[in-house]
Amino acid sequence: MRAGVLALQGGVVEHLHMLKKAAEKLSINVELIEVRSKSDLEQVDVLVIPGGESTAIYRLSKRLGLIEPLKEKILEGTPTLGTCAGAAALAKQVVDAQSHKEYEPILGVMDVKVIRNYFGRQRESFEADLNINGIGQFRGIFIRAPVIEPLSSSVEVLAKFKDVTVAARQGNVIATSFHPELTSDTRIHQMLFEMVKK
Repeated sequence: MRAGVLALQGGVVEHLHMLKKAAEKLSINVELIEVRSKSDLEQVDVLVIPGGESTAIYRLSKRLGLIEPLKEKILEGTPTLGTCAGAAALAKQVVDAQSHKEYEPILGVMDVKVIRNYFGRQRESFEADLNINGIGQFRGIFIRAPVIEPLSSSVEVLAKFKDVTVAARQGNVIATSFHPELTSDTRIHQMLFEMVKK
C-alpha cells in the first residue's frame, strides 16, 4: 500500500512518521510518498493534507497544478485526512474567526464550514482530552486551531470540544482541528488504512 502526504509545507515529516507507525500496528506493508506532483498523487492509496498555512497550501498547489488532481483523487474515494489548515483545504466554506473574512474554498470536497483561528493565535495553543467516535480518548494538540461546522447530515461529527466540532468525517474524508501527528497516538492515521481495507 502507498501512503502519501502533500509535501508542500507543514508537518510533512511528522505525518509520514505516523503513517509508518500506523501501518506497522496494522501489519501493513507501506511505501511512503511525499506528494509534490500529479504523478506522485496518482500512486497513493491514502492521502494526508497537513497543517501549516491554508493560503500557502492553496498558492503552492495552484502553482504546481495540483488543485484539480487533488479534488479528483479525493472524490474518487481515496481515504484522506486533513489536519488543521489541511481541514480548511478540504472545506466547502472557510471564514476567519476574527475578521469574518470569507476565503475562496481550496478543494471544497467536504460539506463543512471551517472557521480559522477560532481558538485564537499561536499563544492560545493548548492540549485537551477528546472523546473521538470509534476511537475513544485522544489527546488533541491545538495550534491556532480552527473549528469545523457540518453543513449537511452526511457529515459525521467525530469529536467535540466545548460544544464545537473539532473532528468530522464525510465518507472517505476526515478533518481534524488538532494535530494528531504531534502525539504518539496513531489511531487516527490507522483509520485511513482501515478505510482502504473496507
